[in-house]
Amino acid sequence: GRLNADNARFLLLAVLIVLYMLCGAAVFSAIELPTEREAKERWEERLENFTRRHNLSRAELRHFLREYEEATVAGIRVDDIRPRWDFTGAFYFVGTVVSTIGFGMTTPATIGGKIFLIFYGLIGCAGTILFFNLFLERLITVIAYVMKSCHERQLRRKGVLPHNGRRGSGTSEVDSLAGWKPSVYYVMLILCVASLIISCCASAMYTPIEGWSYFDSLYFCFVAFSTIGFGDLVSSQNVRYESQGLYRFGNFVFILMGVCCIYSLFNVISIVIKQSINWILKKLACKCCHRCQRRLFRSRRNVVMPGNVRSRRNISIETDVVNESDTDGRRLSGEMISMKDFLASNKVSLAIMQKQLSETANGYPRQMSCNSKQNGFSGGVGALAIMNNRLAETSVDR
Repeated sequence: GRLNADNARFLLLAVLIVLYMLCGAAVFSAIELPTEREAKERWEERLENFTRRHNLSRAELRHFLREYEEATVAGIRVDDIRPRWDFTGAFYFVGTVVSTIGFGMTTPATIGGKIFLIFYGLIGCAGTILFFNLFLERLITVIAYVMKSCHERQLRRKGVLPHNGRRGSGTSEVDSLAGWKPSVYYVMLILCVASLIISCCASAMYTPIEGWSYFDSLYFCFVAFSTIGFGDLVSSQNVRYESQGLYRFGNFVFILMGVCCIYSLFNVISIVIKQSINWILKKLACKCCHRCQRRLFRSRRNVVMPGNVRSRRNISIETDVVNESDTDGRRLSGEMISMKDFLASNKVSLAIMQKQLSETANGYPRQMSCNSKQNGFSGGVGALAIMNNRLAETSVDR
């Protein structure tokens, strides 16, 4: 059952991603294609005028432009820019490699450089992802601690929690506080605000120094912080800047903080997407179950049971469930189930019932499972598991 649910979740997510990509492709094509066609027409007109004015053949001119494109790949530009492969330029390059940004304005041109990049990037990207996961763990710890402190302060204002911090009043609010964890939506909101503040501050720095508009600076921040890295706008590429050392240090700090926050935000958003997929699957399963029950009810409503007539009001989900055993045919015909078959088919339910009764008699457990389901932090792999485990730990620390 769990494997089938995971497969259904995976297939639904794959379908939604494909639909999301198709919609995105349609929108970008509608927005950008007319501009591309206009730019191509303007370029063809300029190329024709240039060849006519200087009496050049278009084939020779295209060959020259193709050579310039090759020089551009090697890092040569018309404008005066700093060398790509001095130590500072190489350090900026390896930063884009290990952070998986990959702007593309600097790429190795030699075979030795390309081979070294494969092994260097393999270890560097893995190490940086580990760093991001550890950063996410500590960030969630801080957020959970702050939000839990605010929650305790609200309980003290209401008079539910004693002001000395002891939780011996025995109320349900105090008992549930040990299992309290922040809502995934609050965490997402905090990370969104933090990412927006960092992006706005970084854009305020890039706009006067790089000469970009403020919107272009915000665009660069998202592309860089999300590690998309198109390379159409790249910071710190000019030869000289005012306060050059301070600017490059600020650029490094903003990119590092922005990447960490956006990485954490992506993981929280993925939890919300997982919740949405589970909700869709649950709704689909409920519709299928109701449809099957109606079909089963129609097929059985005229069946006469031995010695008794089965009425409609006795039909329920529990009585109409078809269990996999050798007595399925007998149960479908309306005969009584034996105690042996009943215990065999409900072994797990009885065990869970016995455990719950024992825990209730002993005063355990506290209502933690309900809270953990409500806040959405459950399950997960990789960074999601780190986030969930950290939230579980911080919920019982104090």
